[in-house]
Amino acid sequence: MASITTKPALVTLRQLLSELRKQSSTKKLAENQMVQYILSQYRKHQSTDQQLCKAAEEMHYKAKTYYHYLHSSRQYKEINVEFKGKGERSVEETAKMVGFKMPHDPKP
Repeated sequence: MASITTKPALVTLRQLLSELRKQSSTKKLAENQMVQYILSQYRKHQSTDQQLCKAAEEMHYKAKTYYHYLHSSRQYKEINVEFKGKGERSVEETAKMVGFKMPHDPKP
C-alpha cells in the first residue's frame, strides 16, 4: 500500500478507518477485527525508498476500492431509509418532501 508513511496511503487508511468507525457497532475501533486486519495488511505491505514494489501499489488500489465500496454502501443505506416507499402519499406530502408548497397555502 505504498509506504504507510506516504501521503496517499495515509489518507486512504484514514478514510477507511473513518468509514469503519461510522459503520461499527463497537465503541473502540481497536477492538474491531476488520480494523486489525487492515492495519496488519498496511504493515505487511510497507516498502522502503530503495524498494519498488508493485504489490504495494496494488494493495493501495484495493484499499481505495474497499473504501469506496464502504462509503457508497453507507450512502445507499441512508438514502434508502430516507426515501423508502411508504405506500401512497398525498400530493401535499410529496410537495413538502421535495420542498414545494401547494398553491392554496398562504405565503409567509
